[in-house]
Amino acid sequence: MDLRELRERIYAGVLGKIIGVYMGRPVEGWRYETIRERFGEIVYYPHRAAGVPLIVADDDISGTFAFFRAMEDHGYPADLSAREIGETWLNYIIEDKTILWWGGPGRSTEHTAYLNLKNGIPAPESGSIARNGRSVAEQIGAQIFIEGFAMCYPGDPEKTAALVRKAASVSHDGLAADAACHLAALDALAFREERLETLLDEAFRFIREDRLRRLVSDVREFCAVEGDWRKVREKLDAQYGYRLYPGSCHIAPNHAMVLAALLCGGDDFQRAVSIAASAGWDTDCNAGNVGALNGIRLGLRGIDAGGDLRTEAADRLLVITSDGGEAVSDAVRETRNIVRAACRLNGWEEPAPRKRFSFDYPGSLQGFAPCPYSDGPHHGFCLAHEEGRLAVRCAGVGWGLPAEFSTPTFLEFEPASGSYLSEASPTLYETQTIRSHARLKEAVGQPVRLQMYVAFREGNVVRRAYSDAWTLEDQWKEYVWTVPSLEGGAILRMGFSVSSDARFSGTVWIGDAGWEGPPRRFAQSGVLMESIWDLLPEKLRMWTSSAKCFSADGVHTYSIAQAEGTGLVTLGTRDWFDYTVKADLTFSLHEAAGLAMYCRGHRRYYAARFREGRRVEIVLERDGETAVLAECVFPYEQNRAYTVAFSCREWCFQLTVDGLPVLSAQDEGRVHKSGGCGFLVCVGSMLADDFAVLGE
Repeated sequence: MDLRELRERIYAGVLGKIIGVYMGRPVEGWRYETIRERFGEIVYYPHRAAGVPLIVADDDISGTFAFFRAMEDHGYPADLSAREIGETWLNYIIEDKTILWWGGPGRSTEHTAYLNLKNGIPAPESGSIARNGRSVAEQIGAQIFIEGFAMCYPGDPEKTAALVRKAASVSHDGLAADAACHLAALDALAFREERLETLLDEAFRFIREDRLRRLVSDVREFCAVEGDWRKVREKLDAQYGYRLYPGSCHIAPNHAMVLAALLCGGDDFQRAVSIAASAGWDTDCNAGNVGALNGIRLGLRGIDAGGDLRTEAADRLLVITSDGGEAVSDAVRETRNIVRAACRLNGWEEPAPRKRFSFDYPGSLQGFAPCPYSDGPHHGFCLAHEEGRLAVRCAGVGWGLPAEFSTPTFLEFEPASGSYLSEASPTLYETQTIRSHARLKEAVGQPVRLQMYVAFREGNVVRRAYSDAWTLEDQWKEYVWTVPSLEGGAILRMGFSVSSDARFSGTVWIGDAGWEGPPRRFAQSGVLMESIWDLLPEKLRMWTSSAKCFSADGVHTYSIAQAEGTGLVTLGTRDWFDYTVKADLTFSLHEAAGLAMYCRGHRRYYAARFREGRRVEIVLERDGETAVLAECVFPYEQNRAYTVAFSCREWCFQLTVDGLPVLSAQDEGRVHKSGGCGFLVCVGSMLADDFAVLGE
């Protein structure tokens, strides 16, 4: 298999994962009988019938792609440890908010493991049977987070199983860890073998537990005898059903159902995912695992062989973590992360960097769809993927009826959709510059115009700001637009508008689009609170907070407080570098407080910290270890506003207070190369006004 095909298989695995989750997520927790009565069999996304959005925060997706960042964060080591993966948990999880089911210690396996990590018990002890007991350690969670790690070593089940066992051990042990390794071995083998029976034969040797060997053998026997998946499920329920195991979501019935869906679905991708989503138990976890394996095994041709499961999802996914600017993502972006790791671990040549939206793989749309905020109808055009670019096929575009299509850059605050909170920050900000390449597919006898635009919320209304109009040509040209100031509002979508004065029937190609670096100026100021009953007005929702209390204030713009440890409140993305973060800070009771920048999660950042009323320091924070880069005596008062600016240019950090230089430092190691910024408070509180990010 050449590298191009390998990368495409990884993309198909990511895509299969999210398709499966979206099939099963709306009915997660439903009784099997209820699903059967309501849907018969789930053959397409059931979100509308269930009354929930399609794209929501989900532990299967957030955990899979967030915990995989351990690879990048630790420099792509061949010997990545369970302890390092556990540190990654602590960096990206916001307690009681993100990724996990916060069902309580002893009830939620992941919550139990998180509390162990937080209290200084490292992995693998954090997830061990010795620490947590067998019933807690053998719930389902280990195998639902594995696919990123499982695709690091394509075709190499030994290395894959060893890596996944370490990832699983952060929270699980025993049968659960064994099942995760079994499934990971299947994923790795699927890069070079499509036949299911052969895969199962080869992966069997990676099972350590006799209990799992019996389960796998029983499932294969049931499926060989019965042609009807419902009869197979009846047998599984009798021998491995939930009532036979302690806990809320045991691994045994769910691993059995994953294997049964694969075997009963055969080489039909849609059929296998449908079975997993229709069979009850942990429907989104099981369908996600089935979709990922079959995506790798059958490739894009397998996903595309049935009904169209791709257009509505359009690659979209959310990775909800403390790194809020990376929350709104897509299958192409997450594939790039896995491909980069696979190349570095295996010594392969890495693909050249590409813009945020480059439509790398066949059929990829990267979230682009007819714009929900457009004034016109959508029947005059459709979107497709052609020859590595986004194709806008126009048939009814004309005077007053443009083709407007866009992709999300932030959460659009859809109705509550479950128990997972959606902490996030925008990916695009005012005064950032968007660059795109576009062309007409072929010459036409009339002017066809292109505009870029952003959709943003102004109060309770969504408005759009447009670039000037450019006349398209039948050759590639770069188009550049700087987003205007939006008074600190959140940009919900970035899009394009194709228009013509006369009826236009033809195709416009968008080759790529993207932005990088910090905004020239992003600012929020003034009192944002309009009611004491609304402590989180619109402009505060774009911040990602691990501080226990972050809200608007009746006099100041922001109030930040933390009862124990350190809390951060941040926005921005991983490609922000060489900028200044500035705000007026008013300190109350606190151990330390100040500004943070180059944040990659909430335990990896640089900060300018004011401490205990008498000194200030510039620090590097990395996974709970603090390195003081510079410090000095600096007496300051409570309840007085100080204008504080913290900047970095070419790895030289500068701190000024009220316009006067106070402290500087350099980090020759360049540990955190870029990232967002915001506020930091350690055991206490702080008020802030006139926040600004200033780029070059």
